[in-house]
Amino acid sequence: MPAYPTIGRIHRLDPAFDELIAPEARLERLADGFTWTEGPIWVQDGGYLLFSDIPRNMIFRWKEDEGVSPYLSPSGYTGRVYYGLEPGSNGLTLDAEGRLVACEHGDRRVSRLYSDGGKMTIADSYQGKRLNSPNDLVYRSNGDLYFTDPAYGIPDRYEDTTRRELDFCGVYRVNAERQVDLLTDELLKPNGLAFSPDESVLYVSQSDPDRAIWMSYPVKSDGTLEKGEVFQDVTEHAGRLPGLPDGFKVDDKGNLFATGPGGVWVFSPQGKILGRIETGQRTANCAWGGDGSTLYIAAHMFILRIQTRTKAAVMPG
Repeated sequence: MPAYPTIGRIHRLDPAFDELIAPEARLERLADGFTWTEGPIWVQDGGYLLFSDIPRNMIFRWKEDEGVSPYLSPSGYTGRVYYGLEPGSNGLTLDAEGRLVACEHGDRRVSRLYSDGGKMTIADSYQGKRLNSPNDLVYRSNGDLYFTDPAYGIPDRYEDTTRRELDFCGVYRVNAERQVDLLTDELLKPNGLAFSPDESVLYVSQSDPDRAIWMSYPVKSDGTLEKGEVFQDVTEHAGRLPGLPDGFKVDDKGNLFATGPGGVWVFSPQGKILGRIETGQRTANCAWGGDGSTLYIAAHMFILRIQTRTKAAVMPG
């Protein structure tokens, strides 16, 4: 295994953090030279990482001892005219059959990629109106897909009155029949999302510098959401440290590894701040990989990695 340069530092705020990140752990820089990395997802069958470079409209692959190679281009916009600075895919995940599912900014949809060629649109509209620009996504164990839909992928974003058809930004669910249900529209800039290990709570981040928060929503038996409450608020750090609440993952104990100002914040299930993996960069998202204890991080132009003492949450069933 090659020796990689290190970057950033680990900021420990609670003794419980040592149970998650060892004192000797280092943040490795695996690859660089990208424009804006997002949506990392580990593919166990093959042992590689996929991630988006949104401005370049591409998905790349990184594999140990092989490095980086192009995987899919275009990744999120197939049109013929200029479509802003962030046209490519954003959040990525795998469905139960291991197929790549992507949030596509430019084509304003959630899609599924088939290994034998072509894509299928899972969701591109709500009540007959085009989505804004799907951002991040997560599957529930019953097969329902949840995703956020801010306006970052539209050329003029929130002020783009000529292209926007919805006057809100929602959190949605898509069932097996591809029925799209709006779960909440209370957040101006919803972004990352993840379930608690038992799927009783859906966490949603908001990348708003005026209200940089993570929300927690109890999940009803039918998969819809009860009234949410603020899980954590880091607004005081917005602008002082690079970045905003963005993508995140949950470990098997319910701790959140959440990208935000300065890097990756680690919260207990009760919302206590345990520490930060400080990248020094605007940090977009993260993903568990390897045996589930390695955290891969998309931070600005970099792909980073850190070994942990915990493991990814495993969905019920």
